[in-house]
Amino acid sequence: MLHEANEGHVIGYGDDPFTHQAQSAICAVFERPCAVFFVSNGTTANCLALSVAVQSYHGVIVHEHSHIETDECNALGHFVPGAKTIVVNGEMAKIDPDNVRRVMGQQREVHGSKPRALSLTNATELGTVYRPEEIRHLSDLARSLDLFLHVDGARFANAVASIGCTPAELTWRSGVDALSFGGTKNGLGFGEAIIFFEPKLAQDFAYRMKQTGQLASKMRFLSAPWLAFLKDGLWLERAQHANQMAKNLAEKLMPLPGIRILFPIEANAVFAKLPQSAIEAMHNLGWRFYTDVGPGGGARLMCSWDTTEDDVEEFVEDLQRCLTE
Repeated sequence: MLHEANEGHVIGYGDDPFTHQAQSAICAVFERPCAVFFVSNGTTANCLALSVAVQSYHGVIVHEHSHIETDECNALGHFVPGAKTIVVNGEMAKIDPDNVRRVMGQQREVHGSKPRALSLTNATELGTVYRPEEIRHLSDLARSLDLFLHVDGARFANAVASIGCTPAELTWRSGVDALSFGGTKNGLGFGEAIIFFEPKLAQDFAYRMKQTGQLASKMRFLSAPWLAFLKDGLWLERAQHANQMAKNLAEKLMPLPGIRILFPIEANAVFAKLPQSAIEAMHNLGWRFYTDVGPGGGARLMCSWDTTEDDVEEFVEDLQRCLTE
């Protein structure tokens, strides 16, 4: 699609056939008219999506292990100067509704940041997945507290593939206002989509895009890959494959001595407790994985859209040798 988008001349700044078609394709996936915008990366998608509801004196309630809290360098406070995250916890990196109520009650009126949005991550940073009924519970709570509900969907495809529901059921039908729809974690070279399920929420959003350097003059190069990505369900097929590779990996790791799987395998992540000596030996062999994501000090082993059975076998075989050396 990039080659096709590079042929001839079209109107710039997103008013081109490729961008219009990609927006329509996303609306079809979610079964309703939506306002869709394409941006360069996930951090931008999260912060710009939240910026429609959040002002300088507002706070966004997030999980303590969310990407927006731990890995985005307070980009929210850069996109919306003065805004901050308000951290809560909950098991398996999912926000506990009771903790939302608690933190709301702790905010000092006028003197503390006013909570204005609730941001969930699906799939979570620990590889677990919110189901529609869990999101509905949180969305009902958000409505009662006048909170905008955003989902960081960097791995949204993996969540949909894990549950087997429709994208609509996991978003707007469960009360979600906006989604950062991830592409790069699922095989796109670059670019994410911001989706507002009520188009009126996106009034004047093009100004936010322009002000933050995201209104690309050749927007078609961000949007065109989505046409191939969404065609014939490729995006979901890739996520299903990544999820299956993670399950295969976990099954092969479980019998190994000294290995403990830390969290349920619900998407494409395996968190495993490994001996430090084995971690160092695997790094020396060239395997790269984090050990500082989430609680428990486990190794975060991510399977991607192009992980193969041979990759899984090779990793496990190398780990077996490292465990016995």
